[in-house]
This record gives sequence, structure tokens and C-alpha cells, in this order.
Amino acid sequence: MQSSAIDTKYVSLIALFILLGFNSAQITSEKGHAPSEDSPRQVKPEFRTQASPWADSLMNTLSRREKIGQLFMVAAYSNKGLAHVAEIERLITEYNIGGLIFMQGGPVRQAQLTNTYQDLSKVPLMLAMDAEWGLGMRLDSVQFYPRQLALGASYNDDLVFDFGREQARQLKRLGVHVSFSPVVDVNSNPLNPVIGNRSFGEDRMHVARMGYAYQEGLQSERVLANLKHFPGHGDTDRDSHKTLPSVLHSRHRLDSIELYPFRTLFNQGAGSVMVAHLDVPALDTVSEARTPSTLSPAIVTELLRNELGFDGLVFTDALNMAGVANSASPGEAEYRALMAGNDVLLFAGNVPKAVQYIENAVDEGLLSLEVINEHCYRILQAKEWCGAHQTEKIDTETLIDDLNGPTASAIQRRVIEGSMTVLRNESVLPLVFESGRKAAIVSITDQPRSVFASHLAAGIEADVFTLPKHPDFSLIQRMKSKLIGYDLVIFGLLDASTSPAKNWGVSAGSMQLIHAVNQRTQTIACLFTNAYALKAFDGADQLDGLVVAWHDAPHVQRICADVLLGAAPAGGRLPITCGHQFTLGQGIALTPVGRLRRTTPEYVGINSADLARIDSIALSGIAAKAYPGCRVLAVKDGAIIVDRSYGHQTYEQKIPVDESTVYDLASITKVVSSTLALMHLHQQGLIDLEYNLCDYIDVPDTSSCYNLNLRMMLSHHAGLPAWIPFYTSTLSKGEFRNDLYRKKSVPGYSTRVAENLYILDTYADSIRARISQITLKPDHQYRYSDLGYYFVHQLIESLSDQTLNRLVDSLFYRPMGLRSMGYHPLDRIALEHIAPTEYDLTFRKQLVHGHVHDPGAAMLGGVAGHAGVFSTAEDLAAIMVMLLNGGEYAGRRYLSDSLVSEYTRCQYCEGENRRGVGFDKPTIDGKDGPCARSASKDSFGHSGFTGTLAWADPKENLVYVFLSNRVYPNADNNKLLKMNIRTDIHQVLYDAIKKARIRNNKQLLGDVVNDQ
Repeated sequence: MQSSAIDTKYVSLIALFILLGFNSAQITSEKGHAPSEDSPRQVKPEFRTQASPWADSLMNTLSRREKIGQLFMVAAYSNKGLAHVAEIERLITEYNIGGLIFMQGGPVRQAQLTNTYQDLSKVPLMLAMDAEWGLGMRLDSVQFYPRQLALGASYNDDLVFDFGREQARQLKRLGVHVSFSPVVDVNSNPLNPVIGNRSFGEDRMHVARMGYAYQEGLQSERVLANLKHFPGHGDTDRDSHKTLPSVLHSRHRLDSIELYPFRTLFNQGAGSVMVAHLDVPALDTVSEARTPSTLSPAIVTELLRNELGFDGLVFTDALNMAGVANSASPGEAEYRALMAGNDVLLFAGNVPKAVQYIENAVDEGLLSLEVINEHCYRILQAKEWCGAHQTEKIDTETLIDDLNGPTASAIQRRVIEGSMTVLRNESVLPLVFESGRKAAIVSITDQPRSVFASHLAAGIEADVFTLPKHPDFSLIQRMKSKLIGYDLVIFGLLDASTSPAKNWGVSAGSMQLIHAVNQRTQTIACLFTNAYALKAFDGADQLDGLVVAWHDAPHVQRICADVLLGAAPAGGRLPITCGHQFTLGQGIALTPVGRLRRTTPEYVGINSADLARIDSIALSGIAAKAYPGCRVLAVKDGAIIVDRSYGHQTYEQKIPVDESTVYDLASITKVVSSTLALMHLHQQGLIDLEYNLCDYIDVPDTSSCYNLNLRMMLSHHAGLPAWIPFYTSTLSKGEFRNDLYRKKSVPGYSTRVAENLYILDTYADSIRARISQITLKPDHQYRYSDLGYYFVHQLIESLSDQTLNRLVDSLFYRPMGLRSMGYHPLDRIALEHIAPTEYDLTFRKQLVHGHVHDPGAAMLGGVAGHAGVFSTAEDLAAIMVMLLNGGEYAGRRYLSDSLVSEYTRCQYCEGENRRGVGFDKPTIDGKDGPCARSASKDSFGHSGFTGTLAWADPKENLVYVFLSNRVYPNADNNKLLKMNIRTDIHQVLYDAIKKARIRNNKQLLGDVVNDQ
């Protein structure tokens, strides 16, 4: 009742805001949209405008040497030995250094060192990381995120803001206060060896806009952003790590391009900036020739501080880099950097020597103590703002899980999808299966097999090849001859490089092969590296499909395959120009076409913690021996958000349940086989639900089933008995009748019932004859029955002139790529992947394993209208998603929307009959039924005797699948039903969706209040 009240309150408030004239555009936070230079100036960073009582108090207690020590930020590693740790400890205790920049290592080791170092430091340390593309830039065991050029390709300010905020959350969890990001260099030189894909692109306004979004994301969580690399490193052809690059542009050009993003972001509260080691003559006409910008008062003080008005923290770039180390020795470099106007001396080569040098300069009157105080105070203010003054022990027990949580994964996927850039699509994307079409997937990599090829091959039927990165001429010719025999060839160019000199990892031989194949057949190329590689890619603008994925990582490869399959969107546009072929801003948006994709609940706005109870419910069933194992899968908005396996195939616990486990669906066959086939025939105009059975198949006119109406029969409203144990009449004193059964397949006895058991081929006629002799209930009250589906089976095969199993396989399963789904699983699936059902001691005298559990269906050879289909959870979910989408899946229409609506609606909503045509529905009175109590009246699905359930709800765009073999080893076990396990898990999904909606409403209202 309380939740309902909360819901009502927020709905009412939202309605009020709408009445007052606030629309969704007005209440969207402007979190990522950079203002223009004409916007009101906000020069000072937040930490410079707020009261700083801690910094004020501390300044009065520090000695001169301690204040000088605060200016140093030293490199620390968590993958080095004890000697390195001892040296850092010495610098902390003897020189009172102000901070550490953590470099390579691992999260837990870094956290442990952070705890140690903070304990030793008199003044809490300010910790920083070079985390332009997240912690993965430096640490193992954490999420991979794309570099900034891929973020720039998204053209999505809000996405970049969310990325920045997530990086800030992870940094704070690790005790880090400063992120040396974003890079706001305008990469106007494609051959730039040091910036390149670290930039947002080549357009100054785009770089400023994306940089602002990233900056605000970081600083919204009080992690200090750091703009790099002032005054602009984007148009260099030298690496400042190795030498001193020159930027020889005029002041007018520098103002227009290089300085534009810095000036714009300084005016919007940037917290800090890093000064690069560059020779920029136009900005320093006073210093001696080739003075690094880091050591230039004209650039740091006159331009950065005075002219541009920046009042945040100024960091030097690493002072051990050749770009500055070649110009000044240790000690001298740090002194000159301070004299130039920098606050923080980063990566000093020799701290003791530099401290002594600076102290001597103060003693000699070359450097005033007031300057030291000014730098120190600014650093302490920043520490107080970002919370560094209140150090707490970092808990390492859950650190890895916290850094790799579902929110991190959701952001990762959104960023990668947003960056996927489709540059060519001649009606080939997304890929749609066409029967008889030959496809090949070629991974160009020195690895044995790619994730890209494996993931793509799971979605389409294709031959898979691997080609080395540098194929010789003869191999190119052989592969060309082989590939031109295919209707479609998909290339994945892998093993990327960050070096322009190596064409970003794309070899000339691979480009030659792709170009040659493209002359003869449809060709798609997916580039897992920098789009600059397209400059040298002859014929790339003639490909049928071309996708730039930007990075070569397993997550990127999987998502790129999803884009091709239509399971994921592609929203990217080029943030750079790639020769004359591809220009800035070019990109073709692709939207998903309903194919399933895997992601986290957070991706669709649901909190993973709200789904945690699924585990306890599922495991309670195993503990109570309601079933030996089960699979739970849920699809929200086309994305698989829950996919969990529990237990084993049997109580002997030999084979665990996993995503490849295939289950006997039992009565779910009614909807995924018979009903689908009927809907197809209906769509073809071959049946009408208002007609009777006798209109389509031969039924004795003396039979009570002669005028059986199809709609009534399929809605369990025709008065048919529930079932008939047909097998009993084939036994004599409990043994198989010799006239009906054989142990081997022989002429006349080829219908397989179970392992080493075959029945008379004509016995199916006896079964149907027996059904024809039944007496119907005269009042047409609701009674669930399998018997009508024996007639449906006959009707379908008569009208289609095909067996039921081949019909549904050709119409639905194979075109949809459902390789596990179908009758006769042993024909295509290894026995160890199939969950056994019952030890049938009464009829088949054996463990039923790989054969249909239902005795009647078994006597028909495993193919029946009411039972016989086997499937994994994912393939079953795909069928339900197709129905949820009104008969469309992966860009292909299988059934009309109106027909799906007709069959899934309640047909005789009176008394106890809740059924659709073939489909089950929620109970009419809202009491316990086949689905969760919160399922909408428009939802539909079916359960199965073996312990299965599949349910779809159009209102919530939700599909739920539960598979188990609760009949193992005995079908009398009904604990699953008594414990309400299937419906309780289903309800958890609805509760989580409701909580997400409440949270979203609160956030919506919070945005409105903040905006006002």
C-alpha cells in the first residue's frame, strides 16, 4: 500500500508540472552542453570560491620546507617492488610531498599502498591518475572503456557526462582525487604520434563541447578535472615524451583553434590544467629559443593566468619527459616551472635535489616565499574541495566488484554503442538471414580466433576463416578465390595499433584482399582501430558495408557483431576527416531491429540489487528438491538483463546447468510450434478460427468432434477432456505388446518412442480415432486439454503438405537463427547438453533423455501439436520477443501485428476461462495463476508440465523464461508449483521495474526543482 501511495504522489506531481507547462525538454538537465564564449563568465573553479577553513588552518602550521613539499606530485606504482615503496615512503615522511600520481598496477595493490601512504603523510596526499579512458588505462582487473576519439564519435554530450561521472565514482572508490583528463587538444594533424585517438576530434567546437561534458561529469562527483595539454598539442608530428615538439602557427591561428577549447572551459569552472612541453614561438617572444611551454612565464603566467584568467590548479606535464628534461636539469626544471607560474610539479626526476634547489632560490631572493604560499594554498584548497583532507581507509574486500559493477558495464556498453560509426550501408545492415545464402566471416588477426567472428557466427549461418595480418601474395590469391564464391563476406580487421606509422594496424595486404573481394561479391568491413586508417584504404568508399569500431577489445568486438546483427544501435559519426572519402560528421545511424542483446539491468534503468532475490528463490527450489537445476532469463526492452543458471541437470550433480542447456518445453510447444504454424496458415488465408474441424480434416460425421469450432478448441472452451493415457492400451500386463512395438527400427515400425523403442507407424491413426470417440462436455465450460492439439497437428500438416516439425523449422526457427529450438533434439544437439526428464518406469521403462517426455507425443514419434519442442532459454525468449514485437524479429516480419493481437487476447473472458487462442493469460480474478500478479492483462505465454514457463508482457516490454526439469526423476514431484517459484521470480522483475520507475520519477522531479 505504501508503494502505491508513493507512485500516486509522484504521478500527481508530474501531472502538475505538465499542467504548469514544463515539458520533457525543459526538465532535461543541461549536464553536457557546453555554453558558447558569449555565455556569462565563471572563471574561478568552485574550490577557489568556497570557504576553506581546513586549508586556512593548515597553512599556519606548515614550515617552509613542508610548503615546498606540497608542490610535488610523485609517480607511484603498484606493480613495483619494495625498494620503490620504500622510496615513496621516504619522500612522504622526509619531504612532505603533496601528492602521488598512480601509474601501472592493480586496484587492490594500489588501494593497499594508498592506505599505507596516507597513514604516513602528515598532510593528506592528493592522489591523481592518468585515466583518460578510465582506470583501465593504468590498472588491470577493471573495465575497458574507449578512448576519447571514440567518445567524440558519439556526438552525445549526456553520454560523455555519464562516462565522466562513472569514472569519477570509480576513482573516488579507489581514493583518487584528480583525473588527468579530459584531453582537449584539437587533433588537426592525422599523423600526430602522441595525441591522435586521445582527442575528441578535429573540430574545435566539438572538442570543447565534449570536453565540457567530461569535465562536468568528473567534477559533479568532486573529482578534479584536468584539461590537457595547454596550449594545445593537437598539431604536432613529434612526441613530447621523446623530444620537444614545435607548434609554429601564428597567434591568430592558435587563438582560433588550439586555445579555443581551453578558453571555453576555463570560463566554465575547469578545476585544473596541465601545461605541455611544447615550443610555441608565437606565444613566447621573450624567452630564449625553444623554451618548453612548461618553463615559460609568458605562456603560464601571462597567457594562462593573466590573459585567460585561469585561477585553478596548474600542473606541469611530467618533468621527466624529454620535452623538458633536455632543456633543464633536475632541480633547475622544477625551479623554472615554479617561476613560470605552475602550481604542481608533476613527476619530478629528483625530489630531494629539486627541494634543495627551490629552498636555495628562496634564500637567495630569487623566489619569494609569497609565491610558495600562493601555490601551496591553492593546492590545499583543491584538496579540501575534493575531500582529500578527510582520508578514510579504502576497503579492498569488495573493491574489484565495486569497480566492475553493473553500472560500470552499462555505461561501457552505452559508450561503445554510441561510438559505433557506420560509414557505408548499401542495404546490407542489419544482417537478415536468407535461406540458401552463403556467408563467410574473415578475421584478419594473428590470433587463432576472434570474439567478433564467434559472436557473429552465433547469430548467422556462416563459414569462419582467420587470415594473418600480413598475408603474402599467394595467400591473398587463395583466399580471394575461395571468398568470391560466397554471397556475402564480412571482414573484421583486428590487432589494432595506435601508431600512424603502422597505419593503425591495418596492413596493405588485408586492404588489397578486401578490395579484390568487393569487386566480386557483397562485402562488409569492420575496422577495429582508428578511422584515420581509412585514408590509405583504397576502395573503402565502395564497400557494401563499413563500420568503424575504433578499438580492438573483446567487448567492442561483441557489440560490433551485435550492430551487424541488429541487436544493438550504432550512433557514431566521424569526429575527424579521413581523406577525401570520408568527411567530418559522416555516419549512418542504425537502430536495433529486435534481435536479443546482452547487457546489464542498469542499461535499461533497473538496479541489479533489486533483482538479487531471484537467486534465493531459485536456489530455494534446488534446496527443496523441486528440481535439480533451472535457467532464468529475462528480456527488457529487447535486452537480456537476467540470464542465470542454477544447479545441475540431475541431483547427481554431474553436469551443471548453463546457457547451452536444452530443456523439454512440454506444453509451451502449443505456442512456439502449433499456434505459430496456425497463425502462419491464418495469414495465408488457409484457415479461419470461426470454421469447424470438419472443414479442414476428415473427422467421422458421427464424432462429437466433427463440428468442433477451432477458436473454442484452441481456447480450451470446447468441452474436451484434459488428456487420455494412450500408452496404457499398448501394454499387456505392464509389458510392451509384441504387435505394436519393436526394439529396432524395421519396416512398419520406424516411429521412435524412446531409446531402442519403436511403435507401429500407423498407430497415430488409432490415437486420433480414439479422440474422435470421446464425448464432449455439453456446457462448453473451460477445461484445459491437450487433445485438440492432436487434431491441430493433423490440420497443419494437411494444409501445408509438410510435417509440423519441418514447417516451423523452415518458417521460424532457422530464419530466426534459433539453433537449439525444435523437435528431435538428438538430431542436432549432444546428449550432454540436454536435461533429462523422468525415469519412466510405467511406460518406457527407462530414463527419458533427449526424447519427448509426454507419452502421447512420444507415440507420435516425438512430433506433436501439444509437446515435443526442446530449446535453450535464449532461443525460447527470442520467439516470445518476436511475438511481443507484433510478429517481427531482427528486421524481418514473420506474422502480422493484428494476427498476434487476435491470438494473444482473451477469447472467452467468462468464468474461469482466461485463455487466448493457444496462449495462456493472467487469471481474470487476479488470483494466483500462471504468471506474476503484476503482469498486465495484455500479457501472454504458456507453462509446461516439465517445469517450464515463457511469458511476454507488451505493457512493460518484458519477456520472462523459466526452464527446469522438475519431473526428474519422478513426475509426481509438484513442489515447483506449490512453492510458487516461477511466479515469485516473475514478480521480482515487476517489482524491480516499479522501483526503477519510482526512482526515475524522483530524479525527474529533482531536475525540475533544481532547474527552477
